[in-house]
Amino acid sequence: MSKKVLLIVPCASYRTWPFIEAAQQLGIEIILVSEGPQALTPAGLQGVRVPVGNADQALTALQRQVDLSDIAGVIGTDDDTIELASLLGRTLGLPHNPPRAVQSSRRKDLSRAHLSQHGLPVPAHRCIDLKQNLSAQLSHVQFPCVVKPVALSASRGVIRANNQHELNQAVARIQQLLDGDSASTKLLIEEFIPGREVAVEAVLYDGRLRMLALFDKPDPLDGPYFEETYYITPSRLPADVQTAIQQCIQQACKAFGLREGPVHAECRVNEKGVWILEVAARTIGGLCGRLFQFGTGFSLESLVLQHAIGAGVHPRTSDEGAGVLMIPIEEAGILRRVEGIQAARRIPYIEDVVINLREGYELAPLPEGSSYLGFIFSRAPSAEQAEQALRQAHGKLNIVVAPLWKGMLNQAV
Repeated sequence: MSKKVLLIVPCASYRTWPFIEAAQQLGIEIILVSEGPQALTPAGLQGVRVPVGNADQALTALQRQVDLSDIAGVIGTDDDTIELASLLGRTLGLPHNPPRAVQSSRRKDLSRAHLSQHGLPVPAHRCIDLKQNLSAQLSHVQFPCVVKPVALSASRGVIRANNQHELNQAVARIQQLLDGDSASTKLLIEEFIPGREVAVEAVLYDGRLRMLALFDKPDPLDGPYFEETYYITPSRLPADVQTAIQQCIQQACKAFGLREGPVHAECRVNEKGVWILEVAARTIGGLCGRLFQFGTGFSLESLVLQHAIGAGVHPRTSDEGAGVLMIPIEEAGILRRVEGIQAARRIPYIEDVVINLREGYELAPLPEGSSYLGFIFSRAPSAEQAEQALRQAHGKLNIVVAPLWKGMLNQAV
């Protein structure tokens, strides 16, 4: 069995290093494929620079620099690389998702339209074009609604509107966020779906969905912005609801035509059933994959790598609770310091507190922001205890932020 994998990564992606670590532990050889400086990469790793946005040129560059005859699998780590991964997988005759399935799933407007056509439960929606007259496009909207860009992730630019005035303000704010991006001219407006939100991590094996984890999001996500914070597993939803969630995601994957590799899905659950918010052919973002080590004995990246080389994977199951808090950025300004980290680490059942951003970093909350301050991890005998530990640890942190006087700086210049 070949143990050589093409790993396609965007420049400076935070997902790259966990894959490298997992590959080293498994004895899998990784070739990093990127447009950026990853091609120069960590010692002992081969890197290839290719135009990620052009499949034909990327394949030519790879054929010129890499022996592709013994490649076992191709992995795209992020939204920007999964389409190229599917095209290369098809070209090399490896298990892959059809390129059209990946395209349909990764763009919110295409995803909503596709799933709706296949009878899947998705919010009522419409797409508007920012290049066209907006007044007519924003009329006759049912409230409350949610406005979002079609291609951004991590809740960036997602805003709830409860009336026409708020809708106009939300569209203007998102339009300013997207200013300068010629490819982002469309917004999705959809009905707000109340209920509990969950996240699912799974792997597809020849079209069969294997659930790895179902995460509860215990805080209500009712807007006006939709920042991800707590992920807790195992889910405390009833068994029949968990089964319905799995079945709904399986149906969505089938509707798209997704057949192989990681799946990250977001759903809402209410008295009307399960609603699909997102199905992406990639893993979860950030450091959240560390939770899988607690519950299965494998990191998420190692599970994906083993699938890519065709190795059988049998992760253990556990009733033990685990959770992560993606530490939110609540105030704009310049990060001065984070106090109370050691006190947070001393809370029972806290595994680690990781601060990603350094002093001097400019903080931007949602909906404009695109990053988290860091992560807190917990591991406990139960999901309830894991969640409580995270809340106590978060309460120990004091995030010191200095105001950003942009107007004064501009005047000084």
